[in-house]
Amino acid sequence: MLNLLKHPLLTHKLALLRNKNTDTKDFRETLDEIAGLMAYEITRDLPVRDVTVETPLGKCHTQELAMDVVLVPILRAGLGMVDGISNLIASARIGHIGMYRDHVTLKPMTYYSKFPDNLPDAVVMVLDPMLATGGSSTDAIQVLKDNGAKTIKLVCVVGAPEGVNRIMKDHPDVQIYLAGMDEKLNEHGYIVPGLGDAGDRLFGTK
Repeated sequence: MLNLLKHPLLTHKLALLRNKNTDTKDFRETLDEIAGLMAYEITRDLPVRDVTVETPLGKCHTQELAMDVVLVPILRAGLGMVDGISNLIASARIGHIGMYRDHVTLKPMTYYSKFPDNLPDAVVMVLDPMLATGGSSTDAIQVLKDNGAKTIKLVCVVGAPEGVNRIMKDHPDVQIYLAGMDEKLNEHGYIVPGLGDAGDRLFGTK
């Protein structure tokens, strides 16, 4: 299921992220802020359990999260979204999956993966700023499922219809979260209008 997040602050910050004149420092900070804003919607349906805590004035019957959260950035651009979410969910554990796209075949290649041992009992959030062809995301989700993950959310900043359709076809049980849905992919498999190469802009490489 696709969740397209609408909020004036998200729209404003996404405009900054798209701007070709935004430098590396501001790009990195803005991506971090967008991930933090998205975290509120991503976590809206997390389960809670009843607890009682002692305040300075007495007992308070309240609630706390009842399920672990695992963040799995797709290297390398997904790293730019980790802090924005983990700052709000300090108990989140973090796994990593390294993938790159072959620039000839456009197919994703996995070169690294390491995850915490609680995947079967956690809400697993796959982080990647761009959902283009959907190849990297669908493969990353499958790797997580093969390692026991059952509840998976795909969190991206911008996406193209081709990528969204791919995920919905390959993994209909996975919720997709986007801050922006763009027009299409170009002949090189890049999102148009998009925001360029997120990894290069995040880390200042070309």
